[in-house]
Amino acid sequence: MTRTLKITLAIALPLLLAGGIAGGIRWSRRDLVTVQTGLAARGDLSAIVTASGEIKPKNYINLGANAQGPITELLVKEGDHVRKGQVVARVERIQPQAELDSQRAAVASSVADASAAEAGLNAQDHVIATAQATLDHSKSDLELAHANFERYEQLYKAQLIARQDFEQYRANLNAAEAGVRESAARLSQAQAQRAQTLAQLNSFQRRVTQAEATQTRVADILAKFDVISPIDGVVTNLPVRMGETIVPGIQNSPASTVMTIADMSLITAEVNADETDVVSVQLGQDATVTIEAMPNHTFHGKVIQIGNSAILRSSGLAASQSTTSSQEAKDFKVVIAIDDPPADIRPGLSATAKIVTATRRDVLAIPIQALTVRTQRELERSADSNAPATRAGSQEVQGVFVIHDSRAEFRKVETGISGSSEIEVASGLAPGDEIITGSYKVIRTIRNQTRVVVDNKLKAEPGT
Repeated sequence: MTRTLKITLAIALPLLLAGGIAGGIRWSRRDLVTVQTGLAARGDLSAIVTASGEIKPKNYINLGANAQGPITELLVKEGDHVRKGQVVARVERIQPQAELDSQRAAVASSVADASAAEAGLNAQDHVIATAQATLDHSKSDLELAHANFERYEQLYKAQLIARQDFEQYRANLNAAEAGVRESAARLSQAQAQRAQTLAQLNSFQRRVTQAEATQTRVADILAKFDVISPIDGVVTNLPVRMGETIVPGIQNSPASTVMTIADMSLITAEVNADETDVVSVQLGQDATVTIEAMPNHTFHGKVIQIGNSAILRSSGLAASQSTTSSQEAKDFKVVIAIDDPPADIRPGLSATAKIVTATRRDVLAIPIQALTVRTQRELERSADSNAPATRAGSQEVQGVFVIHDSRAEFRKVETGISGSSEIEVASGLAPGDEIITGSYKVIRTIRNQTRVVVDNKLKAEPGT
């Protein structure tokens, strides 16, 4: 054997030996699956529903246009505080103002006519009183004349006075009777004139009422040319400018919205909860709210309102308003009142709410990603590849894979509430059980009783 051959063999034999050992190790681990694991442990767990939306005041008003015309006055600007009843804008009002002035003059004229008729009625009352007094005086004169006539008639029959004197007293009686008739006629005339004046007064008073009603109507029309705040609040939106023409009665039209006034005393986060989550949301539940514009702050609050109508996720409209049946995902509105909101918070800011729907103390919990589903057929074939499938082979079983004797053993579990990253295990596991938590691909594909090797260093690597 030459020296060169000896050197070659000395180098080649260790290499062949090392390759054989490596190949043997690889062959022995050909069925091993690398997994990451975690322990089932006891602790406190909270079920949380996460929903996104925006910041809104609890009470806000979109002031619309009540009259058409160009804006002549904008008395506020965005961010100003306003009071209830304050005029915040005015629309051109030349014609309604002229109509109101005209109607005020008509009311004044009607009132003057009624006052004149009332004064005439008072004068007629005096005339009637005078005529009544004259009639009473005439009746008194008639009684005296009648008494004198009867007395002198007896004297005349007794031939104690001359016929000429008797005729004089008869004439006096006739004159007194005529005086009574004249006074009664004047009284009747005065009463008739009073009745006529009273009718005129009633007519003028009705005209006053009619004129005042018309004035009220015209004044109401004129008032609609003023935009008035119905609440105390802050101007949060002012889409119009001086001189722009606004149009009433057109919903969702830029020309019909003058401004938005919000009552900032109660700030809410109005979020849309998924239809599968909203069933666990109840009034009064605690929630935390984060606002994208304020990343370093977390705000606390409570649920104060839960919508009853589903909202289509694509259009934002209520599902009941849709004319066609839709199978798309739906949300429900949930309103959260924020405790102690900051002064610089603004409506419309994007917000995310986490609502605590349930809390459990000292429960057994595992990472959510460890939970998986297998059919009964898959479990039977994993245990014995030659076992026949049963009738219930397609039934799904929920469980986790537990490390037992270096193998992945499937355990059926019953679960409870779910937290943000963990889920409660009501039965099937014990504290300290080592379960497979990754990778995601392994949990989806691993078979029951598969040999595994644990490498938890991979947890820190991205993409595992």
